[in-house]
Amino acid sequence: MQKFLISNFQFLKRKAGFTMIELLIVIAVLGILAVAVLSAINPIEQINRGRDTGGRSDAEQLLSAIERFYTMRGFYPWQVDAETLETDLVWTRVDEVTDGTTPMLSKLSGETAATAGTAELKTSFVEKVSDMTSYQPGPLFLYKGDSDEDSVYVCFNPDSGAFNAEALARCNATLPDDLVDITGEVCGGTDCGDDPAASACICLP
Repeated sequence: MQKFLISNFQFLKRKAGFTMIELLIVIAVLGILAVAVLSAINPIEQINRGRDTGGRSDAEQLLSAIERFYTMRGFYPWQVDAETLETDLVWTRVDEVTDGTTPMLSKLSGETAATAGTAELKTSFVEKVSDMTSYQPGPLFLYKGDSDEDSVYVCFNPDSGAFNAEALARCNATLPDDLVDITGEVCGGTDCGDDPAASACICLP
């Protein structure tokens, strides 16, 4: 009986752990699963999509601020007043838009004497979109045609494949009439990628 118990104990002892081959097989299977999950999730694309979502949100916020400014004052923030400058604006980076002397973003944030106390944008937002060295997904651009009925457009060059596909789909369809003048920029221009077939800008509205 004692020999039987000792024999069984030694047998169980030998079977208690995994062999090196078994461990290597498990590690290999886990590695394959990890690669498959990462390929399906594509973390770089998810990060870029998050940046683009933030860019769209910032563009919407800026567009709303411009519309509120116009509704309250009767002229756009790149105008001194309703008579001084035309309402149109050529394709321009938002941190470079001025009324001739005062930056548009300063007027929208209430930093000037004329707009003090009537800020449409927070100072932190202005600082964020003005910092071209770190702002993601990239610079915001502003455009408006010369007709009073033309919309104001805020555009940016997306980083993610999903947003770029959305922008290209819009370019391949019929663009709004008041955006046609800048299709050279929106659909693969210098600021939206060098290849019109592979890159385009997201433009709001």
